[in-house]
Amino acid sequence: MVIRVALVNDDEVVVRGLDGMLRSYGDRIEVVELAAQKNILNEVDIALYDTFGMGQGNGPGIARLLNNPRVGKVVVYTWNFQPWLARETMEQGVSGYLSKSLTASQLVEALQAIHSGRVIVSPAPKGNRLVGGDWPGREEGLTAREAEVLSLITMGLSNLEIAERTALSVNSIKSYIRSCYRKIDVDSRSKAVLWGVAHGLRADRVRLTSSTQDTAGERTA
Repeated sequence: MVIRVALVNDDEVVVRGLDGMLRSYGDRIEVVELAAQKNILNEVDIALYDTFGMGQGNGPGIARLLNNPRVGKVVVYTWNFQPWLARETMEQGVSGYLSKSLTASQLVEALQAIHSGRVIVSPAPKGNRLVGGDWPGREEGLTAREAEVLSLITMGLSNLEIAERTALSVNSIKSYIRSCYRKIDVDSRSKAVLWGVAHGLRADRVRLTSSTQDTAGERTA
């Protein structure tokens, strides 16, 4: 049976990257919708919620997916594997909490297991690097975590707001900001925002109804 999946994130680069990661597994996974800042319209077996810039799995975005009658199961896809956060997320009724260090084949196997009725929590093996699709700023040398922090700065969030959304400490956020500044060669928040806008670190609104489409069926600026 081919599993119908919707990929959920506010950033077009993120959902397109994950779609590309899964495209070789069309005999097992059918990506029927890439939803950014939109409600899922199609009947899907699994909504795969990528936490990049979205808030973590214990937030309102997950609650909306769980309450959507078109969605069979909800799976969180994240690099943030703090035990308390994973526990809070699963207690909401999420069927899977999966690491972005999983390879494409491992991710597909986990989704198949979840679809068959299992509840899967798959943390990152110690020392494993992130795999998970793509992210804005990757070509410029930003790690996924740095890019997420920079994207939230570009959206106008304060350090405290970023910490709350990512479930990281304010000190960790400051550390990521310093490393971002070094990599993109800026010395102020305003310059970082300008850099982020110029390099696509701002959420796009996109909906694709099939992974075979090359352009968005619906998009607003």
